[in-house]
Amino acid sequence: MSDIVRLTDSKLKEFIMEVERLSGQKVSQCYQCGKCSAGCPMAFAMDIDPARIMRLIQIGQREDVLRSRTIWICAACQTCTTRCPQEVEIAHVMDVLRSMALKAGYTETEREIAEALSQFVENIERRGRIFEPELAMRVNIALGRPFKDFGKGIRLFMRGKLPMLPEKVRGLKELKNIWETVRKLELSEGERYESEGTKHN
Repeated sequence: MSDIVRLTDSKLKEFIMEVERLSGQKVSQCYQCGKCSAGCPMAFAMDIDPARIMRLIQIGQREDVLRSRTIWICAACQTCTTRCPQEVEIAHVMDVLRSMALKAGYTETEREIAEALSQFVENIERRGRIFEPELAMRVNIALGRPFKDFGKGIRLFMRGKLPMLPEKVRGLKELKNIWETVRKLELSEGERYESEGTKHN
């Protein structure tokens, strides 16, 4: 991040507008009370505490935010959300930042977490629930270590702790329809929020 940040730069405003549009949260209302950071149980492991993340969004520091470890370390425990006096759902903002980082390819800081998250969602969407052997295999292959958990997997299978075949899920077609509906709702909500923001500007 440069030493001087010109808040009048329209390019810097684009980042907070995008985050607010995707999350539906008024990040601009954060006044840096620090309650989110003070209550965060994972703050000790973060490179940038939650309050600073919010401020960096406000001043348009896209790369500093999306390349941070913090967005991947966040446990989504909702402590920050419940403590925020402005009722900003910070945990949801973190979800959005992770999604943005994935799309932008900013996953080098915590690549293992990023890959696991991506594969986790894909597994649920495709099968309706998690199939642990496939999830572990896909993550390890993506990270270039296909045999990392092979021995552990065999031992768990021999003890009857790991299934060989995925469990069939009822209503998989209906579940896929739910995913599609959620995507459409997110898109329409984003468009509505962007329209409202344009009116106020």
